[in-house]
Order: sequence, then structure tokens, then C-alpha cells
Amino acid sequence: MKKLFIAVFMFVSTFTTNIYADGHSIKMGIILGFTGPIESLTPAMAASAELAFKEASDSGSLLGGKKIEPLRADSTCVDSAAATTAAEGLISQGVAAIMGADCSGVTGAIASNVAVPKGVVMISPSATSPGLTTLDDKGFFFRTAPSDARGGQILADITKDRGIKSVAVTYTNNDYGKGLADVYAAAVKAHGIKVTTVAAHEDGKADYSSEVAVLASAGGDAVAVIGYLDQGGKGIIQGSIDSGAFDTFILSDGMIGDSLTDTFGKSLNKSFGSLPGSTGKGAGVFTKVAKKGGIDSSGPYTGESYDAAALIVLAMQAGGSADRGSIAKNVMAVANGPGTKIYPGQLKKGLDLLAKGKAVDYEGATGVNFTDVGEAFGSFLEKEVKGGKFKTKTQR
Repeated sequence: MKKLFIAVFMFVSTFTTNIYADGHSIKMGIILGFTGPIESLTPAMAASAELAFKEASDSGSLLGGKKIEPLRADSTCVDSAAATTAAEGLISQGVAAIMGADCSGVTGAIASNVAVPKGVVMISPSATSPGLTTLDDKGFFFRTAPSDARGGQILADITKDRGIKSVAVTYTNNDYGKGLADVYAAAVKAHGIKVTTVAAHEDGKADYSSEVAVLASAGGDAVAVIGYLDQGGKGIIQGSIDSGAFDTFILSDGMIGDSLTDTFGKSLNKSFGSLPGSTGKGAGVFTKVAKKGGIDSSGPYTGESYDAAALIVLAMQAGGSADRGSIAKNVMAVANGPGTKIYPGQLKKGLDLLAKGKAVDYEGATGVNFTDVGEAFGSFLEKEVKGGKFKTKTQR
């Protein structure tokens, strides 16, 4: 009986591993932190990616009429072992590529331990650690979000422009938090702003009064919270408001989302931050396309998620195949042109042009343009809280 079970398992595994190329559906992985410190953000991110996959499926133009079957998996955002296991599960089911992961630590772990060795393209919409720039990815890892090497500088520029003279910095103790905190602290110092302390915090605690006490004793016009809105970053803000330690919060991209303002409302009215995004043509088009699809595109990384999925399907069409290696070879070509510009809602147009041997330049929701290592140059949105809600002030 045991031998029979193993034989059946091996047959099913072999069958599913090859289904993406057998004339039926093309399986695509979506791996995001559906549980964990950004779980309030990921449903809209996943839905945005699935919107692009559905658009390509419904077009009738993808590889002669192929359909895409998206498969979701949970990265947890913080548990690299669990994320790696989840990615292994997707790859064993025969996904042609992966949209994700999200947080930098788990993204690096999946890429290094699973995706790159297996030759599976990953396009992350939100992993921003500068350390990923030098990842030995063999050409299989891309990201539609720009590196924190630039994001930290942008946040520092906004801090200066807001007239902040001194700042305490707290960061979530992982690759994302430390990488961004290092860049940000150096950049604000270069602007002549005093950094009173730089202190790590751990996620998952019930009380952050001791961490807030350290920040308060150092002092500052504001505290920069580089973390996650559903975890320790939220706890730091709660402790600061409760104790009166700070009333101005400088927020990293992982801290910006409606769940934060739903909790604290007008108590955040002096606060501001930044996250990757655009106010260009593509962003406006995506807002309309997403709304039609029943998706609220106002949250972080929704446009980047749509773009990551769109790049995968266009790369497939450019190579005329769902083969994993072919996708990897064609991502840069469809991302950076030259060719006809393609925006959200125009995937059929892009697919038809590619089928005729024409070139496309995918602009997408975020003005996609990759560096030579496959990460977005990107633009940023300066966000501020007014009337207890996040508002976009300008594009940086």
C-alpha cells in the first residue's frame, strides 16, 4: 500500500510539474504574506496580479489562446523556512513563474534556495532591500519596486523639506528594516538633521513601552518608524501616542496603509512618509482598470503587483513559450523596449503585437523601467495624513 501511495504521488507530481507546457492551463505562482505583519496589504496585491493574469487569459491571444491558473501561497513575510517550503510547493505544482515574494528577507531566501536553483523567474512587487541588488540570481530575479538605496534617500529628502531638525529612528530587525534604516539615517545626517538614536525592535510583541522609552529618552522632533503597519511598527506608534512621547511619525513604505489610519485616525495628522508609486498616465489608467475589476488600488504595491504579472505574460508571448528559461530571457526586452508602449488594460494589444513579431515597451501602472540587474528605477509618492487619512502630496 505504501509503495502504491508513493507511485501515485510521483505520478501526480510529475504530471503537475509539466502541466504548464502540455496544452492546458499555464500555472502561475503568487506568493505573498497572506498572514503576518503586512497581511492587510496583500489581498489587494494578489488581486491586482490576478487581474493581469485574467486579462491575458480572457484576451484569447496568449500563446494561441492559453489560459492562466493562478496558485496562491503564503510567504508569511517573516518566516524564511515557511516561505521556502511554500515556494517549493508552488514549483512542484509546475508553475511557469512566480509573482512575488513580498518582504525582502523571505524573497531573498526563496530566490536563493528554490527559484534560482530551479530556474524559475520571480518578479517581486515589493521587496526593496538594497542587498537584493547583488543577489546571484542567474537572471531569474526581478523586482518592480525600487531599492531602498533610493527609497531611504527620498524619505530623508522629505524629512528635510518638512523642517524636521532631529529624529529618532526605530526599525524592524530584519533585512528590510536594517537596510532602509542605514540608508535613511546616513541621508538625514547628510542633510544636517540630528539622529538621536537608531534602535531595532522585534515584531510579535504585545507591548512596546520599553522600546518607546528608549526612543523618548533620546528625544527628537519625530520618530521614524521603519517597519510593518500590522506588527511592531504599529506597536511603536501605539506606545508613543499612549505615553505622549511623540506625535509626529515618519513612515516607511511598510507602514503606509489604511489599517494604520483606521486604528489611529487623526492622531497621525502630523505624520508623513513615502512609498514607491507614480501619478503618471499609467497610474491613472490602472486606477480605472482596477476599479472595474473590483479592486481598491490605493494601497501600497498594487500597481507593482499588476505590473509584475503583466511582465510575466508578455515575456511568455515574446518567447512564444511558457518555458521557464524563455520567460527569463524575455523579461528585460518587454520591460525596457524599444517598442509600442503598453499600459494597464492593454495586454491584449501587447500580446497581439508580440505575436506578430513586433516589439513592446511595457509602461504599466508604475512606468516600468529596469536597471541592468532587473530592478525598477522607480518613482515615489510623498504621503501625509490629513483628516485621519493618507493623502498623496506629490510624486518624487
